[in-house]
Amino acid sequence: MDRNFARALQLVLKHEGGWSDHPADPGGATMKGVTQANFRRYVKPDATKDDLRKITDAQLATVYRRFYWDAVHGAELPDGIDYAVFDFAVNSGPGRAGKYLQGVVGVVQDGRIGPATLNATKAMMRATVINDLCDRRMRFLRGLNTWPSFGTGWTARVSGVRAAALKLAQPDAAPVSPASVGTKEPPAPAPVKPAPSPDAAGPAKGLAFFLHLITRAIAAWFSRGR
Repeated sequence: MDRNFARALQLVLKHEGGWSDHPADPGGATMKGVTQANFRRYVKPDATKDDLRKITDAQLATVYRRFYWDAVHGAELPDGIDYAVFDFAVNSGPGRAGKYLQGVVGVVQDGRIGPATLNATKAMMRATVINDLCDRRMRFLRGLNTWPSFGTGWTARVSGVRAAALKLAQPDAAPVSPASVGTKEPPAPAPVKPAPSPDAAGPAKGLAFFLHLITRAIAAWFSRGR
């Protein structure tokens, strides 16, 4: 499901905004959700804040894919769940997002998503996983000492993530089976209304017309015989 990375990143960026260097943010300076530490780790080792401000789309995608998406095995998670876990990882770290997902699906919470976590996740209803994960995420956020500064934004973010993830989790409309094409009988043609008969005025008129013909034939026969 790696095809989902681009759309998941687009959704994440709606919440990340642009430049931020809030003194209460433990992540420090960030640009579109990318911290200076991660920018240095994956793009430019000696990057300054000014370099971070000028991050390109390609550099942005590199950081998000390597540090967050790949870390939570986004390409192997079911639709919708991949985005919910990815956004959680961006906001609170891949390890924490992994542990909370594991808590939802009932496996060992070591923060490392592997076959056991993936299998347990795929065995559950997508909507159940998404809702439980978002509920647990909100409880975690409310317990942070930075909640007074960021609580309103976090609440809006998780609400938006929940709604979008549930929408992505909905199964696509069932495709038309090739085997069924052309196998149905065509609809019966509409009944053709017969054209009105010359004698539509009634049986009496038809009988009178018939007797008139016989009378003319007899008269013609006698005429020829004289």
